Amino acid sequence: MRHALLPLLLSLCMVCAAHADEPTAQPNQDKAHHKVKLSSEQCGLSTPFNVLVDAGGVWLYRDQGLPKEIFFHGGELSVDRKVRPVSAADAQRLWQMESEARTLMPKVTDLARGMVDLTFDALSSVIDQITGSPRKARKVEPHRKAAMKYVDDTLGTGRWDQEIFDEGFEQRVESAAEQLSGMLARSVLWQVFTGRADAIDERADRMDADLDARMDAQGEVLEAKAKALCPQVEMLYALQDALEYRYEGQPLRMIEVDKNDTPEIAQAAPAPSSAPEDHGDHRDTAIKLDKAK
Repeated sequence: MRHALLPLLLSLCMVCAAHADEPTAQPNQDKAHHKVKLSSEQCGLSTPFNVLVDAGGVWLYRDQGLPKEIFFHGGELSVDRKVRPVSAADAQRLWQMESEARTLMPKVTDLARGMVDLTFDALSSVIDQITGSPRKARKVEPHRKAAMKYVDDTLGTGRWDQEIFDEGFEQRVESAAEQLSGMLARSVLWQVFTGRADAIDERADRMDADLDARMDAQGEVLEAKAKALCPQVEMLYALQDALEYRYEGQPLRMIEVDKNDTPEIAQAAPAPSSAPEDHGDHRDTAIKLDKAK
């Protein structure tokens, strides 16, 4: 009989997640499994900010580090709630960054919804094949709906929060798996005690090949979608890198290059000015930005 069912379920949950990890070869395996991870890191780039993209503009905010808030809309820029004068070229770059962010967020939402489906399809298949009960497999659906609502209420509204995504998203799925694994373990024990352990083995053998094939196929589709986002993410980085505006004498950093990655940054944006311009930190230009509820 198969053992360690909880680790199996948890490993399936780890399939869930917005950037694609490259498959790595494993000993004695002909093909590596594809894994997609929902994270603030994407394509070798990441942001230390929480992000809100809506009709009012693009707002980046964080509790630690400076600046704490960056907001831009319609070519205008505010840093730490002060309007900052920018050049005409920077205004155009900010316009383009806002446009790219608006088109990117729905794609990330679609990717996240696909990963929710992939994860709970896997859980449902495990329960169905191990227990032989479609009724028990349907107990996955409330968890799927809750996860979908979570995605729609956050990413679907243009909101990316570091605390509720990355580890938070993964923990939600793992929690669902743990709850379902208890029901699965009870079913397995009942079948063992009633002399039907061989049937479990047969279903588990069938499940291995079928589930691997389906999860690999779905995973490849999601991986392709995740990689397709990279040109837009790299374009945002290039536009940011070209900004002439300086914050306290330094380039304004909303997106950072991950230390262990060297992304191929898009070349469409012009190079930044070699001589930083003083755009001022005038106290009388402060504006008030209200956080989203």
